[in-house]
Amino acid sequence: MAEIVYALCAFMSIMCAGLLFRAYRRSPSHLLLWGSLCFGILAMNNVILFVDVIILPEVEFNGGLWRSLTGAVAGSLLLFGLIWEMT
Repeated sequence: MAEIVYALCAFMSIMCAGLLFRAYRRSPSHLLLWGSLCFGILAMNNVILFVDVIILPEVEFNGGLWRSLTGAVAGSLLLFGLIWEMT
């Protein structure tokens, strides 16, 4: 059951990133761009989680470290975009 949830989380993050980027191309608001970049990196975070926990559970490649880094980068991008829009 966990495999399905992890895969659906990755799929939904990819879909959100794609929809936000499509909206950005129609009306170029920088916040849409930063949101799509954030969700794209969160999708990468979910893929790393899927590989770390489901596909290669016995291989130690510091998946937790990579997930933490990608999550921090995604949050930082969105925060930067929010601050950029306020100025």
